[in-house]
Amino acid sequence: MQMKKILITGASGFIGGFLVKEALKRGYQVWAGVRAKSNKDQLNDPAIRFIDLPYHDPEKLTALIQTVKEQEGAWDFVIHNAGLTKTTDKKNFDLVNATYTKNLIESLHQADCVPQKFLLMSSLSTFGKGDEVNFTPIRPTDPQNPDTVYGSSKLKGENYLRKQTWFPYVILRPTGVYGPGEKDYFVEIKSISTGVDFAAGSMPQRITFIYVKDLARVAMDALEKEEIRNKEYFVSDGDAYTDESFARLIQQILGKKFVLRGRIPLWVVRIACSCSESIGKLFNKSMTLNSDKYIILKQRNWICDISSLQDDLNFVPEYNLEKGLKEAIKWYKENGWL
Repeated sequence: MQMKKILITGASGFIGGFLVKEALKRGYQVWAGVRAKSNKDQLNDPAIRFIDLPYHDPEKLTALIQTVKEQEGAWDFVIHNAGLTKTTDKKNFDLVNATYTKNLIESLHQADCVPQKFLLMSSLSTFGKGDEVNFTPIRPTDPQNPDTVYGSSKLKGENYLRKQTWFPYVILRPTGVYGPGEKDYFVEIKSISTGVDFAAGSMPQRITFIYVKDLARVAMDALEKEEIRNKEYFVSDGDAYTDESFARLIQQILGKKFVLRGRIPLWVVRIACSCSESIGKLFNKSMTLNSDKYIILKQRNWICDISSLQDDLNFVPEYNLEKGLKEAIKWYKENGWL
């Protein structure tokens, strides 16, 4: 039986690395889409084949894909995980998350390298603000009204994928993804390890999570299950938390007896995000705190309905938040982050 081939873009990133590991574990010939200068430390399996896709140049992109097809055969599946989450110039969001997605889809078609299925890793941010009165979950049938530049750019990528007629697709919209090597949630873990934790806003945030290994498993299951075609799913572990319960769970796992806690007014958070963004522009460095991040921190309801994922894929997470955080924190300690 011939080994199936899969292209995974954004393979050198946090989520991408786990997608590659899951595909290798399932016996795929894995093509890792990475930039030439990307850090490949986590992609050390000798079976991985690397490819640098020139998304900015559709002609070169098509020619490269065509060459791969002629020499190695077409990819059976494609996971488009590459994307931009922060930048010093917000125009780059549309360029990377929308235009580059469109270029890849069109080049696959023009190179006659049509996959059996194409999976787009999108975001819950494409839906914008949830119900902050009754805290009903965001549903896949709700209107998509993104309120961040990032969310808008991801929605443009989704909309183009829906319009194409060349191959079946799946859109995954994960909520907060955490796990070994993740950097944004690590900031809070690091802060709590030093005995300090501050949350944004006077009202607790309702938040949801998915462990990165569970997300990788969902992605591969969605590709492999034949009847999952032209479907869209939210991905979380199915539970809802508050920012306070999340912080206390981290404290418990770290074994910290005392943590100084406080809630920062949103107007202060807004100023901090604005100042951070200005500093980033001055030094041409993408900052974790920025105007888009402020909107994300301001939103009180990140609960999403995953019933369709549970029904269609029989999804049951292998990791609840406690189990996932224990494994992630162990990794941070073993790798000198904590």
